[in-house]
Amino acid sequence: MPRLNIVRMSNIIRTPRVVQLESLFDVPKASHSQEFWKIELPIEDFPWHIGLIVGPSGSGKSTLLKEVFGPYLIPEYQWDPEKSIVDSFPAHMSIKEITMLLSSVGFSSPPSWIRPFQVLSNGEKFRVTIARALAENQEITVIDEFTSVVDRTVAQIGSAAIARTIRKRQQKFIAASCHYDIIDWLEPDWIYEPHLNKFQRVCLQRPQIQMEVKRVDKSAWDIFKKHHYLSADLNVAAKCFGGFINGEIVAFVAVLPFPHRIKSTCGWREHRLVCLPDYQGIGIGKVISDYVASLFKCKGHYYGQTSHPALIYARAKSKNWKLINRSKLGVIPKGVLWKPSYNRYSYGFKYIGPANYEDAEGFGII
Repeated sequence: MPRLNIVRMSNIIRTPRVVQLESLFDVPKASHSQEFWKIELPIEDFPWHIGLIVGPSGSGKSTLLKEVFGPYLIPEYQWDPEKSIVDSFPAHMSIKEITMLLSSVGFSSPPSWIRPFQVLSNGEKFRVTIARALAENQEITVIDEFTSVVDRTVAQIGSAAIARTIRKRQQKFIAASCHYDIIDWLEPDWIYEPHLNKFQRVCLQRPQIQMEVKRVDKSAWDIFKKHHYLSADLNVAAKCFGGFINGEIVAFVAVLPFPHRIKSTCGWREHRLVCLPDYQGIGIGKVISDYVASLFKCKGHYYGQTSHPALIYARAKSKNWKLINRSKLGVIPKGVLWKPSYNRYSYGFKYIGPANYEDAEGFGII
């Protein structure tokens, strides 16, 4: 149970400017400055995965981290300006492990995985840094200034994705932040406020996200095409759907008819599925994909083919999807339902979840 009294002292050189400041602002004359913190963190008394140290700037968060968790504090990484993101992870990790970890924290964009760190957006840098920290620090990962350089949407959605990853990996994570708006999204097991010397165990639940799905014009694809991991093309025959949160479109699904020489396998197939980077990592893409699939199942079979590791993993676990084929590099899979790409691994799934007749009628699908 960490119980510490921390004292920080610094000498004051009483220059003419310092003397002038003392007289202007009635600052007591002194030869040194002193700060004192009394800290009690009973974190050894119960099992936990996520802790949050939160308070205003100057409240002692960074000092506490250095004194109590110094060996686990993540430094500012020196990213090689020439290396891709995937080459910046530990050498012992496989490409599958790296991409799954990146996807799990909400950085699920293969085109960006091959770029150097310095060209990424602030939100992408934030998630990549967390992923690398989790990869390199198996015991406790401690992050100072958590979410301080990203906008609040990225901070909240990113916190939720990171929390899911930490609990899944059974790791321990401590964040220090001056932002209280991430608390419910990070769902910490304990919170410590150093300016109040207040420690509390908590059991929180992430806020629910309401997403509305609408038919959208094909022009909506312009917002999403640069984030798609394969082609930026959209078939002219595609039926398009958008997922909206607070009136903003954040996800996109396109569907195509699926004719086949065997009539019993005819139906529909998922043509495009994209979620904007700021909203990745909390299952929004999976939700809208399943929802649209439930609409088109009312008209027949519904299929989806993907090479994305996170989506493959999610559908393999889902009771709503059944794996029907796997293609290997350069090999045409037996019984394939449509032409795969032979230069990549690809997994084909069939939607076997419930059909949503009520909403399908409202969309004019039946």
